[in-house]
Amino acid sequence: MTGPTQDLATAFAHRFGYEPAGIWSAPGRVNLIGEHTDYNSGFVLPFAINHSTLVAAATRQDRTVRVASTLGEGAEVQVDLDGLQPGSVDGWAAYPVGVLWALEQAGHQLPGFDLLIDSNVPVGAGLSSSAAIECAVAVAANDLVDAGLSASELALVGQRAENDMVGAPTGVMDQTASLRGRAGHAVFLDCRSLESELVPFPLQEEGLTLLVIDTRVSHSHSTGGYADRRKSCERGAELMGVASLRDLKIADLAAAAGILDEETLRRVRHIVTENERVQDTVKVLADKGPAAIGQLLDVSHSSMRDDFEISCAELDLAVDTARANGALGARMTGGGFGGSAIALTPTDDVDRVTTAVTEAFAAAGYLAPSIFAVLPDDGARRIA
Repeated sequence: MTGPTQDLATAFAHRFGYEPAGIWSAPGRVNLIGEHTDYNSGFVLPFAINHSTLVAAATRQDRTVRVASTLGEGAEVQVDLDGLQPGSVDGWAAYPVGVLWALEQAGHQLPGFDLLIDSNVPVGAGLSSSAAIECAVAVAANDLVDAGLSASELALVGQRAENDMVGAPTGVMDQTASLRGRAGHAVFLDCRSLESELVPFPLQEEGLTLLVIDTRVSHSHSTGGYADRRKSCERGAELMGVASLRDLKIADLAAAAGILDEETLRRVRHIVTENERVQDTVKVLADKGPAAIGQLLDVSHSSMRDDFEISCAELDLAVDTARANGALGARMTGGGFGGSAIALTPTDDVDRVTTAVTEAFAAAGYLAPSIFAVLPDDGARRIA
Protein backbone atom coordinates (compact mmCIF):
# COMPACT_ATOMS: atom_id res chain seq x y z
CA MET A 1 0.00 0.00 0.00
CA THR A 2 1.14 3.54 -0.77
CA GLY A 3 -0.10 7.13 -0.42
CA PRO A 4 -3.73 7.64 0.65
CA THR A 5 -4.32 3.89 0.94
CA GLN A 6 -1.49 3.45 3.43
CA ASP A 7 -2.51 6.60 5.27
CA LEU A 8 -6.07 5.28 5.70
CA ALA A 9 -4.85 1.87 6.87
CA THR A 10 -2.61 3.57 9.42
CA ALA A 11 -5.49 5.79 10.60
CA PHE A 12 -7.76 2.74 10.95
CA ALA A 13 -5.16 0.95 13.09
CA HIS A 14 -4.68 4.04 15.24
CA ARG A 15 -8.43 4.47 15.81
CA PHE A 16 -9.53 0.84 16.25
CA GLY A 17 -6.33 -0.80 17.51
CA TYR A 18 -5.84 -3.37 14.77
CA GLU A 19 -5.22 -3.57 11.00
CA PRO A 20 -8.15 -3.38 8.54
CA ALA A 21 -9.04 -6.47 6.53
CA GLY A 22 -8.80 -4.39 3.35
CA ILE A 23 -9.51 -1.10 1.62
CA TRP A 24 -12.23 -0.53 -0.99
CA SER A 25 -12.79 2.39 -3.33
CA ALA A 26 -15.89 3.77 -5.05
CA PRO A 27 -15.97 6.82 -7.33
CA GLY A 28 -18.31 9.76 -7.48
CA ARG A 29 -20.02 10.36 -10.78
CA VAL A 30 -20.80 13.03 -13.29
CA ASN A 31 -24.09 12.65 -15.11
CA LEU A 32 -23.27 13.53 -18.71
CA ILE A 33 -26.96 13.80 -19.59
CA GLY A 34 -30.32 12.46 -18.33
CA GLU A 35 -31.45 14.45 -15.28
CA HIS A 36 -34.36 13.28 -13.08
CA THR A 37 -35.15 10.59 -15.65
CA ASP A 38 -33.91 7.76 -13.41
CA TYR A 39 -36.86 7.69 -11.02
CA ASN A 40 -39.15 7.96 -14.04
CA SER A 41 -37.85 4.58 -15.31
CA GLY A 42 -36.04 6.41 -18.11
CA PHE A 43 -32.54 6.63 -19.54
CA VAL A 44 -29.37 8.16 -18.11
CA LEU A 45 -25.75 8.47 -19.24
CA PRO A 46 -23.44 9.05 -16.25
CA PHE A 47 -19.79 8.15 -15.84
CA ALA A 48 -17.63 7.33 -12.83
CA ILE A 49 -15.01 9.99 -12.14
CA ASN A 50 -11.46 9.99 -10.87
CA HIS A 51 -12.51 11.26 -7.42
CA SER A 52 -13.31 8.50 -4.97
CA THR A 53 -14.35 7.47 -1.48
CA LEU A 54 -12.14 4.95 0.30
CA VAL A 55 -13.25 2.75 3.17
CA ALA A 56 -10.96 0.71 5.42
CA ALA A 57 -13.05 -2.10 6.86
CA ALA A 58 -13.02 -5.16 9.07
CA THR A 59 -15.69 -7.40 10.56
CA ARG A 60 -16.36 -7.81 14.28
CA GLN A 61 -17.62 -10.82 16.21
CA ASP A 62 -20.57 -8.93 17.69
CA ARG A 63 -23.38 -6.96 16.00
CA THR A 64 -21.85 -3.55 16.70
CA VAL A 65 -20.97 -1.12 13.89
CA ARG A 66 -18.42 1.60 14.53
CA VAL A 67 -18.01 4.09 11.70
CA ALA A 68 -15.82 7.17 11.51
CA SER A 69 -14.58 9.58 8.86
CA THR A 70 -11.24 11.28 8.34
CA LEU A 71 -13.17 14.42 7.38
CA GLY A 72 -14.47 17.03 9.79
CA GLU A 73 -13.82 16.35 13.44
CA GLY A 74 -13.67 12.60 12.93
CA ALA A 75 -16.54 11.86 15.31
CA GLU A 76 -17.28 8.14 15.65
CA VAL A 77 -20.81 6.76 15.42
CA GLN A 78 -21.62 3.43 17.09
CA VAL A 79 -24.82 1.48 16.47
CA ASP A 80 -26.23 -1.99 17.12
CA LEU A 81 -27.43 -3.72 13.93
CA ASP A 82 -30.36 -5.19 15.89
CA GLY A 83 -31.63 -1.72 16.75
CA LEU A 84 -31.57 -0.22 13.25
CA GLN A 85 -34.72 1.04 11.57
CA PRO A 86 -35.41 3.77 9.01
CA GLY A 87 -34.55 7.15 10.45
CA SER A 88 -32.70 5.76 13.47
CA VAL A 89 -29.34 7.20 12.32
CA ASP A 90 -28.88 10.87 11.42
CA GLY A 91 -26.30 12.76 9.40
CA TRP A 92 -23.53 11.35 7.23
CA ALA A 93 -23.40 8.03 9.13
CA ALA A 94 -26.88 7.17 7.79
CA TYR A 95 -25.29 6.40 4.41
CA PRO A 96 -22.80 3.68 5.45
CA VAL A 97 -25.01 2.30 8.22
CA GLY A 98 -28.00 2.39 5.86
CA VAL A 99 -26.16 0.10 3.45
CA LEU A 100 -25.65 -2.50 6.19
CA TRP A 101 -29.31 -2.18 7.18
CA ALA A 102 -30.38 -2.61 3.54
CA LEU A 103 -28.18 -5.71 3.14
CA GLU A 104 -29.88 -7.28 6.14
CA GLN A 105 -33.30 -6.33 4.76
CA ALA A 106 -32.28 -8.21 1.59
CA GLY A 107 -31.73 -11.33 3.69
CA HIS A 108 -28.01 -11.23 4.44
CA GLN A 109 -27.18 -11.78 8.11
CA LEU A 110 -24.19 -9.60 8.94
CA PRO A 111 -21.61 -9.45 11.71
CA GLY A 112 -20.51 -6.12 13.15
CA PHE A 113 -18.11 -3.87 11.30
CA ASP A 114 -15.48 -1.25 11.96
CA LEU A 115 -15.36 1.27 9.12
CA LEU A 116 -13.13 4.30 8.50
CA ILE A 117 -14.06 6.46 5.53
CA ASP A 118 -11.98 8.94 3.54
CA SER A 119 -13.06 10.79 0.41
CA ASN A 120 -12.00 13.40 -2.14
CA VAL A 121 -15.44 13.58 -3.79
CA PRO A 122 -16.69 17.14 -3.20
CA VAL A 123 -19.72 17.12 -0.87
CA GLY A 124 -22.88 18.90 -1.99
CA ALA A 125 -21.50 19.51 -5.48
CA GLY A 126 -23.85 17.19 -7.38
CA LEU A 127 -21.12 14.59 -7.91
CA SER A 128 -22.79 11.91 -5.81
CA SER A 129 -20.53 11.83 -2.81
CA SER A 130 -23.32 9.97 -0.99
CA ALA A 131 -23.45 7.12 -3.53
CA ALA A 132 -19.66 6.87 -3.40
CA ILE A 133 -19.90 6.19 0.35
CA GLU A 134 -22.72 3.71 -0.13
CA CYS A 135 -20.95 1.80 -2.88
CA ALA A 136 -17.59 1.67 -1.10
CA VAL A 137 -19.28 0.19 1.99
CA ALA A 138 -21.47 -2.11 -0.13
CA VAL A 139 -18.56 -3.69 -2.03
CA ALA A 140 -16.57 -4.00 1.21
CA ALA A 141 -19.39 -5.77 3.05
CA ASN A 142 -20.15 -7.90 -0.01
CA ASP A 143 -16.54 -9.11 -0.07
CA LEU A 144 -16.08 -9.50 3.68
CA VAL A 145 -19.17 -11.68 4.21
CA ASP A 146 -18.93 -13.35 0.77
CA ALA A 147 -22.50 -12.34 -0.06
CA GLY A 148 -21.93 -12.78 -3.80
CA LEU A 149 -24.17 -9.88 -4.84
CA SER A 150 -23.93 -8.52 -8.39
CA ALA A 151 -23.30 -4.86 -9.23
CA SER A 152 -27.01 -4.43 -10.02
CA GLU A 153 -28.01 -5.92 -6.67
CA LEU A 154 -25.51 -3.74 -4.80
CA ALA A 155 -26.83 -0.66 -6.62
CA LEU A 156 -30.34 -1.43 -5.35
CA VAL A 157 -28.98 -1.92 -1.83
CA GLY A 158 -27.41 1.54 -1.99
CA GLN A 159 -30.61 3.05 -3.36
CA ARG A 160 -32.69 1.50 -0.56
CA ALA A 161 -30.25 2.84 2.03
CA GLU A 162 -30.62 6.33 0.61
CA ASN A 163 -34.40 6.13 0.16
CA ASP A 164 -35.34 4.52 3.47
CA MET A 165 -32.55 5.24 5.96
CA VAL A 166 -31.54 8.71 4.73
CA GLY A 167 -34.99 9.70 3.47
CA ALA A 168 -33.86 10.91 0.04
CA PRO A 169 -36.19 9.71 -2.77
CA THR A 170 -33.40 9.19 -5.32
CA GLY A 171 -33.19 6.73 -8.21
CA VAL A 172 -30.58 4.08 -8.89
CA MET A 173 -28.41 5.98 -11.37
CA ASP A 174 -25.73 7.20 -8.99
CA GLN A 175 -25.01 3.80 -7.48
CA THR A 176 -24.97 2.15 -10.91
CA ALA A 177 -22.44 4.62 -12.26
CA SER A 178 -20.22 4.20 -9.22
CA LEU A 179 -20.35 0.41 -9.43
CA ARG A 180 -20.26 -0.14 -13.20
CA GLY A 181 -18.03 2.67 -14.42
CA ARG A 182 -15.01 1.99 -16.55
CA ALA A 183 -12.11 4.22 -17.59
CA GLY A 184 -12.78 5.96 -20.91
CA HIS A 185 -16.48 5.09 -20.93
CA ALA A 186 -19.88 6.40 -19.90
CA VAL A 187 -22.62 4.08 -18.61
CA PHE A 188 -25.86 4.05 -20.62
CA LEU A 189 -28.46 2.79 -18.16
CA ASP A 190 -32.07 1.82 -18.76
CA CYS A 191 -33.55 2.53 -15.34
CA ARG A 192 -36.55 0.29 -15.98
CA SER A 193 -34.74 -2.91 -16.93
CA LEU A 194 -31.50 -1.93 -15.13
CA GLU A 195 -29.64 -3.12 -18.22
CA SER A 196 -26.54 -1.05 -18.88
CA GLU A 197 -24.08 -0.60 -21.70
CA LEU A 198 -20.63 0.94 -21.66
CA VAL A 199 -20.35 3.74 -24.23
CA PRO A 200 -16.88 4.92 -25.33
CA PHE A 201 -16.27 8.50 -24.19
CA PRO A 202 -12.67 9.22 -25.32
CA LEU A 203 -12.05 12.74 -24.07
CA GLN A 204 -8.26 12.86 -24.08
CA GLU A 205 -7.96 11.14 -27.46
CA GLU A 206 -10.22 13.81 -28.98
CA GLY A 207 -8.37 16.75 -27.40
CA LEU A 208 -11.25 17.48 -25.02
CA THR A 209 -11.59 18.17 -21.31
CA LEU A 210 -14.72 17.82 -19.21
CA LEU A 211 -14.64 20.64 -16.68
CA VAL A 212 -16.67 20.49 -13.48
CA ILE A 213 -17.66 23.93 -12.23
CA ASP A 214 -18.66 23.55 -8.59
CA THR A 215 -20.71 26.64 -7.82
CA ARG A 216 -20.34 25.96 -4.08
CA VAL A 217 -24.10 26.40 -3.75
CA SER A 218 -24.83 23.38 -1.57
CA HIS A 219 -27.84 21.20 -2.19
CA SER A 220 -29.54 18.20 -0.56
CA HIS A 221 -31.69 15.51 -2.14
CA SER A 222 -33.51 14.82 1.12
CA THR A 223 -35.15 18.21 1.35
CA GLY A 224 -37.24 20.62 -0.66
CA GLY A 225 -37.42 20.76 -4.40
CA TYR A 226 -36.10 17.32 -5.32
CA ALA A 227 -38.99 15.59 -3.58
CA ASP A 228 -41.45 18.10 -5.06
CA ARG A 229 -40.24 17.38 -8.59
CA ARG A 230 -40.60 13.66 -8.02
CA LYS A 231 -44.19 14.09 -6.80
CA SER A 232 -44.96 16.26 -9.83
CA CYS A 233 -43.69 13.52 -12.17
CA GLU A 234 -45.79 10.91 -10.38
CA ARG A 235 -48.85 13.15 -10.71
CA GLY A 236 -48.18 13.66 -14.41
CA ALA A 237 -47.86 9.94 -15.05
CA GLU A 238 -51.08 9.22 -13.14
CA LEU A 239 -53.05 11.85 -15.03
CA MET A 240 -51.69 10.61 -18.36
CA GLY A 241 -52.59 7.01 -17.47
CA VAL A 242 -49.10 5.53 -17.75
CA ALA A 243 -46.96 3.58 -15.31
CA SER A 244 -44.18 6.17 -15.55
CA LEU A 245 -43.21 9.11 -17.73
CA ARG A 246 -40.85 6.77 -19.56
CA ASP A 247 -43.94 5.52 -21.41
CA LEU A 248 -44.65 8.90 -23.01
CA LYS A 249 -43.13 10.09 -26.29
CA ILE A 250 -42.67 13.60 -27.64
CA ALA A 251 -45.72 13.04 -29.84
CA ASP A 252 -47.83 12.60 -26.67
CA LEU A 253 -47.07 16.08 -25.38
CA ALA A 254 -49.77 17.72 -27.50
CA ALA A 255 -52.40 15.56 -25.83
CA ALA A 256 -50.81 16.19 -22.43
CA ALA A 257 -51.34 19.92 -22.91
CA GLY A 258 -55.07 19.32 -22.77
CA ILE A 259 -54.91 17.20 -19.63
CA LEU A 260 -52.22 18.62 -17.35
CA ASP A 261 -51.95 21.96 -15.61
CA GLU A 262 -49.28 24.27 -16.95
CA GLU A 263 -46.65 23.49 -14.32
CA THR A 264 -47.09 19.71 -14.48
CA LEU A 265 -46.94 19.88 -18.29
CA ARG A 266 -43.54 21.58 -18.11
CA ARG A 267 -42.22 18.97 -15.67
CA VAL A 268 -43.47 16.18 -17.93
CA ARG A 269 -42.03 17.84 -21.04
CA HIS A 270 -38.57 17.93 -19.47
CA ILE A 271 -38.63 14.23 -18.65
CA VAL A 272 -39.97 13.18 -22.07
CA THR A 273 -37.51 15.32 -24.05
CA GLU A 274 -34.59 14.47 -21.76
CA ASN A 275 -35.13 10.76 -22.38
CA GLU A 276 -34.91 11.48 -26.11
CA ARG A 277 -31.74 13.52 -25.61
CA VAL A 278 -30.02 10.72 -23.72
CA GLN A 279 -30.69 8.26 -26.52
CA ASP A 280 -29.60 10.84 -29.11
CA THR A 281 -26.36 11.45 -27.19
CA VAL A 282 -25.52 7.75 -27.20
CA LYS A 283 -26.06 7.66 -30.96
CA VAL A 284 -24.03 10.81 -31.62
CA LEU A 285 -21.15 9.54 -29.48
CA ALA A 286 -21.07 6.35 -31.52
CA ASP A 287 -21.41 8.06 -34.91
CA LYS A 288 -19.43 11.29 -34.51
CA GLY A 289 -17.60 11.25 -31.17
CA PRO A 290 -17.78 13.47 -28.05
CA ALA A 291 -17.06 16.78 -29.80
CA ALA A 292 -20.48 16.52 -31.48
CA ILE A 293 -22.68 16.35 -28.35
CA GLY A 294 -22.38 20.01 -27.31
CA GLN A 295 -25.79 21.12 -28.55
CA LEU A 296 -27.51 18.27 -26.72
CA LEU A 297 -25.87 19.40 -23.47
CA ASP A 298 -26.98 23.00 -24.10
CA VAL A 299 -30.60 22.06 -24.77
CA SER A 300 -30.64 19.82 -21.70
CA HIS A 301 -29.64 22.76 -19.54
CA SER A 302 -32.32 24.98 -21.05
CA SER A 303 -34.93 22.31 -20.30
CA MET A 304 -33.83 22.03 -16.67
CA ARG A 305 -33.77 25.80 -16.30
CA ASP A 306 -37.10 26.59 -17.96
CA ASP A 307 -39.27 23.45 -17.71
CA PHE A 308 -38.05 21.58 -14.63
CA GLU A 309 -36.87 24.73 -12.84
CA ILE A 310 -34.00 23.14 -10.95
CA SER A 311 -31.20 25.48 -11.99
CA CYS A 312 -30.09 28.59 -10.11
CA ALA A 313 -28.40 31.87 -11.02
CA GLU A 314 -24.92 30.54 -10.30
CA LEU A 315 -25.41 27.47 -12.51
CA ASP A 316 -26.83 29.57 -15.34
CA LEU A 317 -23.90 31.97 -15.15
CA ALA A 318 -21.40 29.10 -15.20
CA VAL A 319 -23.06 27.53 -18.25
CA ASP A 320 -23.48 30.78 -20.20
CA THR A 321 -19.94 31.97 -19.50
CA ALA A 322 -18.36 28.64 -20.39
CA ARG A 323 -20.27 28.55 -23.70
CA ALA A 324 -19.28 32.13 -24.53
CA ASN A 325 -15.61 31.36 -24.00
CA GLY A 326 -15.09 28.23 -26.04
CA ALA A 327 -16.96 25.33 -24.40
CA LEU A 328 -18.66 23.11 -26.98
CA GLY A 329 -21.59 22.51 -24.65
CA ALA A 330 -22.47 22.97 -20.98
CA ARG A 331 -25.20 22.05 -18.55
CA MET A 332 -25.88 21.70 -14.86
CA THR A 333 -25.41 18.16 -13.58
CA GLY A 334 -26.97 16.34 -10.65
CA GLY A 335 -30.25 16.90 -8.86
CA GLY A 336 -30.12 20.68 -9.13
CA PHE A 337 -30.81 23.64 -6.82
CA GLY A 338 -27.04 24.19 -6.64
CA GLY A 339 -24.08 21.91 -7.08
CA SER A 340 -22.09 21.76 -10.30
CA ALA A 341 -22.20 22.45 -14.00
CA ILE A 342 -20.14 20.62 -16.59
CA ALA A 343 -18.51 22.17 -19.65
CA LEU A 344 -17.24 20.07 -22.56
CA THR A 345 -14.22 22.11 -23.57
CA PRO A 346 -11.39 21.82 -26.11
CA THR A 347 -8.31 21.28 -23.96
CA ASP A 348 -6.64 24.31 -25.54
CA ASP A 349 -9.49 26.52 -24.22
CA VAL A 350 -9.54 25.24 -20.62
CA ASP A 351 -7.60 28.19 -19.20
CA ARG A 352 -9.82 30.71 -21.00
CA VAL A 353 -13.02 29.11 -19.75
CA THR A 354 -11.67 28.76 -16.21
CA THR A 355 -10.57 32.40 -16.04
CA ALA A 356 -13.79 33.72 -17.57
CA VAL A 357 -16.07 31.79 -15.20
CA THR A 358 -14.00 32.77 -12.17
CA GLU A 359 -14.09 36.44 -13.16
CA ALA A 360 -17.83 36.31 -13.90
CA PHE A 361 -18.56 34.87 -10.45
CA ALA A 362 -16.44 37.57 -8.81
CA ALA A 363 -18.23 40.29 -10.76
CA ALA A 364 -21.61 38.89 -9.68
CA GLY A 365 -20.58 38.76 -6.03
CA TYR A 366 -20.82 34.95 -5.84
CA LEU A 367 -18.48 32.65 -3.95
CA ALA A 368 -15.44 31.69 -6.04
CA PRO A 369 -16.26 28.47 -7.91
CA SER A 370 -14.09 25.38 -7.73
CA ILE A 371 -13.22 24.34 -11.30
CA PHE A 372 -11.47 21.08 -12.13
CA ALA A 373 -11.24 18.45 -14.85
CA VAL A 374 -12.55 14.90 -14.51
CA LEU A 375 -12.01 11.75 -16.53
CA PRO A 376 -14.15 8.63 -16.84
CA ASP A 377 -12.68 6.13 -14.39
CA ASP A 378 -13.16 2.58 -13.12
CA GLY A 379 -15.99 1.69 -10.76
CA ALA A 380 -16.07 0.44 -7.17
CA ARG A 381 -13.55 -2.24 -6.27
CA ARG A 382 -11.13 -3.54 -3.66
CA ILE A 383 -7.79 -1.74 -3.92
CA ALA A 384 -5.82 -3.22 -1.01
